[in-house]
Amino acid sequence: MRIGDLAEMSGVSTQTIRFYEREGLLPAPHRESNGYRSYEDRTVARIGFIRAAQAAGLKLTDIAGVLELREAGQAPCSHVEFLLAEKLSEVRARQEELARLEAELVGMIAASRMLDPAECSAGSVCNLIPQ
Repeated sequence: MRIGDLAEMSGVSTQTIRFYEREGLLPAPHRESNGYRSYEDRTVARIGFIRAAQAAGLKLTDIAGVLELREAGQAPCSHVEFLLAEKLSEVRARQEELARLEAELVGMIAASRMLDPAECSAGSVCNLIPQ
């Protein structure tokens, strides 16, 4: 199939397909005599995997490593599990960071309701955000 057909079937742009090729995520396609790229049907599934892995938060370098393992004939499941566990740990750390920020913002908003703007000092931009 040609690149336009692949783009339509996989739901990504032709630019994305070319990018994946440059990054080594997709094998180089066969070239027809007229120079057009010709892709195998299984490329659609590979792009689907790449997109799903990205949606799970994996970086393209991580995805490339998984694909390399598969191409070497190894089942990459334990490696993928490790990558997903790392991503989960990052997400949980970010959630904790966001919870702290939420508490700080709630406190600042509560404090704002008790301040009189007329009492703000001339040397301060805003007393709600301590300097």
